[in-house]
Amino acid sequence: MNIEIKHLARMEGHANLVVDAANGELKECRLEIVESPRFFEVMLKGRHYSDVAPIAARICGVCSVSHTLASLAATENALGVRVSEQTLGLRRLLSYGENLQSHLLHLYFMAVPDYLGVPSILPLAKTRRELVARALRLKKLGNDLVQVIGGRPVHPVTPRVGGFSVLPAAAALKELRRHLVTALGDLEETVALFASFRVPELERDTEYLCLAADAGYPSVGERIISSDGVNAPVHDFAQVVREYFQPHSTAKFARASRDTLMVGPLARYRNAAAQLSPMARKVAAALSLDPSTRNPYQGNLARLTEVVHFFEEAIHLIDSLLLKGLRPESIWVPPGGGAGAGAVEAPRGTLFHAYAYDEQGRITSANCIIPTAQNLGNIEADLRALVPGLLHLPQPEITARLEMLIRAYDPCISCSTHLVKVEYL
Repeated sequence: MNIEIKHLARMEGHANLVVDAANGELKECRLEIVESPRFFEVMLKGRHYSDVAPIAARICGVCSVSHTLASLAATENALGVRVSEQTLGLRRLLSYGENLQSHLLHLYFMAVPDYLGVPSILPLAKTRRELVARALRLKKLGNDLVQVIGGRPVHPVTPRVGGFSVLPAAAALKELRRHLVTALGDLEETVALFASFRVPELERDTEYLCLAADAGYPSVGERIISSDGVNAPVHDFAQVVREYFQPHSTAKFARASRDTLMVGPLARYRNAAAQLSPMARKVAAALSLDPSTRNPYQGNLARLTEVVHFFEEAIHLIDSLLLKGLRPESIWVPPGGGAGAGAVEAPRGTLFHAYAYDEQGRITSANCIIPTAQNLGNIEADLRALVPGLLHLPQPEITARLEMLIRAYDPCISCSTHLVKVEYL
């Protein structure tokens, strides 16, 4: 049997899913990434350190903040630049804003249609108008948070090596805090909505990897940990997360201690559930989300739990920044070159950047490992585990369950939207 789905939205990038099953037996299942390579690592070569983060941000329109912060951290570690507690706090708040942007976009615009049996959120504008209005309000709040700290909602312009070129105004932070508190009602409705959904079942063990949560729930950090016992400094990430090629993919796959690994909300939750904010821990309990879960479909519940955490932590962090007062800071970049790595927890998982600079402060080599690339092998393995139990179902239902599983990872193949092609041979 042959099924071809053209122009599947609600996923960023171009990919094909090929399933070969005959007589109730799975013969082959592979996730083909057919997106054209973009060569950002080559584009960065020869660039001065002051230009690098703005270019790296263009790797992704959804995760431009994460690429900015990982890039800055790599440059600062390479050049020996120390940043202040104020800068670290503002960067953490900026990261919260992007995670809210991305998580809420995924939950409402990509995941909700799966649960409600509609092709997109657009039909719900008539049948569930308040749901759509709530989605837009919450998404805008994430945008506002990034704009206040980063200067605009996408591709931030204020973060720079060593600090910020412009600090947010105290009045803007106070207004932002007020909107965050006001939106808690919308957040409660969102939790109730997802608690009403039936999550498909799938159990498969894998390795869960993220940054260490020494100073709270994983966001930024200097060490990598995993459920298989990895505990290594970020600058050794290339020895921990090893990329490899697949003949059916233009994107690299990755592994750590075993053949597959998972990064992202569910991996962070598995490794650091105890570090969540009090309100987020209550939400996880209300969603029946257990830290021992091995069900990748529950990635959306972990994603929503993180939304609540970021809301609560953003409010507290704004209070702390206002209490201490924001002050302009002088930034000094030592002369000379060096090599260094930086990592942040992007919405879809752990993002690594590593650079080497010459004596003139220009990049001689760059390496970036993207969260979705780390998840690709795990997605493929989950699909292979899922398909045999679905072969008795009608083709449309099989297709829907496979698409839903892929979307549970919120893959960002090229930071655009489009094609998944499912073939049954």
